[in-house]
Amino acid sequence: MGTLEASGRIGAPPVSARDRLIRLFAVGEVGVIGALVVVVLFFYALEPAFLSERNIRAILTVVSFVGIIAIGQTILLVNGEFDLSVGSVAGLCAVSSAKLMTVFALPVPVAVLGGVLIGAGIGLMNGLVVVRLKIPAFIQTLGMLFIGQGLIQVVTNGYPVYPLPPSVSAVGFARPIFGLGWSFVFFIVAAIAADLMLRRTVLGRNMYATGGNPEVAKLVGIDTDRYKIGAFMLIGALAATAGMFVMADLSSGTTSIGSGWELAVIAGVVVGGVSLFGGAGTMAGGLVGILLLQVVQSGLVVIGVNANWQQIAVGIIMVLAVGLDILRRRFFIAGGAREDAAPADPSPLRSE
Repeated sequence: MGTLEASGRIGAPPVSARDRLIRLFAVGEVGVIGALVVVVLFFYALEPAFLSERNIRAILTVVSFVGIIAIGQTILLVNGEFDLSVGSVAGLCAVSSAKLMTVFALPVPVAVLGGVLIGAGIGLMNGLVVVRLKIPAFIQTLGMLFIGQGLIQVVTNGYPVYPLPPSVSAVGFARPIFGLGWSFVFFIVAAIAADLMLRRTVLGRNMYATGGNPEVAKLVGIDTDRYKIGAFMLIGALAATAGMFVMADLSSGTTSIGSGWELAVIAGVVVGGVSLFGGAGTMAGGLVGILLLQVVQSGLVVIGVNANWQQIAVGIIMVLAVGLDILRRRFFIAGGAREDAAPADPSPLRSE
C-alpha cells in the first residue's frame, strides 16, 4: 500500500507557513480588504468620531445607493463590457417615475415599474448598439450619459418633481434594519443573489467565459451576444432602482440624482479587483472596493480636508490600491506558480 504524506497529497511536502501566506494573498479580495482596514484605522486615529454610529450609517446609506449599481457594473465587467451612463440613467428613471406619479397620477407601483422598464430599455439599447453595431461601449455609453442628462432637463424643465405620494416618502423614511433604509436591505439581498449566481451557477461560469475569451466561449456554444445584452439590461434596471430609492429618500425627483455615480461605480469595482478587460473579479471584491472609496470620502470630510482636495485624494488612493493589488498578484501568485512548477521528488513510492 502506498504511503501518504502528512499534507494529504501523494509525495507532496507538508504545507509551509509561506505556502499558506501565498494562498491567502492569492485571494482577490485580500488586498482591498487590507486597504480598507488600514484606511479605517487611519481616520479613526485622527478623529474617533469617524466610527460614530451616525457616520457609519451615513456611509452605509450612500454605499447602498451606489452599491446597487455596482452589482450590475460588476456583472457587466465580468462579461467584458462597461457602462458609463449609469448615473444619468438613474436620474432620468427617477424623475420619469416621479412624473408618472404626479402629472399622470399613476399608482405608485405602476410608476415604479415604469421607471425600471425605462432603465432596462436604455440598457437594451446600449447592448444592441455595442453588440450588434460593434460600437465600443465607451463611445455608446458616454453618448448615452449626455443624452440622459439632456432628457432629465427636458422631463423636469430644470425643476424638482414634487410633491410625491405619501407612500413614497414612507419608504424613504423607513428604517427597517439597524437604522438603515430599504435601499440597504435591497442592496444586501441583491448582492448575495448576484454573488451566488456568479460563483455557483452555469450562468455565472458562462459570463466569465464570455468576458475572458469570447471566441472560445462561442465555440463551445455560449451565446455571448445574449449574455452581454442581458447584462446591459440588468445594469440599466438596477440604476433605475437606485435612482428611485434616492428619490424616495429625498421625497422628490431632483435633477441631481445620480450625478457623478458613473465614475464612482467604475472606480470602486476596479479597486475591488474586477478587471476592466473582462472575465475576472468577484462580486465581494467589487462591493468592498465601493465601500473603500466611500470610507475615504467620508473620512476626508470628517477630518476637515478641503473639498478641493478630496477628489484628488480619492484618485491617488484608487491608483495606489490598484498598484498594490497588481504587485500582490505578481509577487505572491507568481511565487506560488513557481512552487507548483518545481520538479517533484523522482523517487518511486514505496510499498509495504
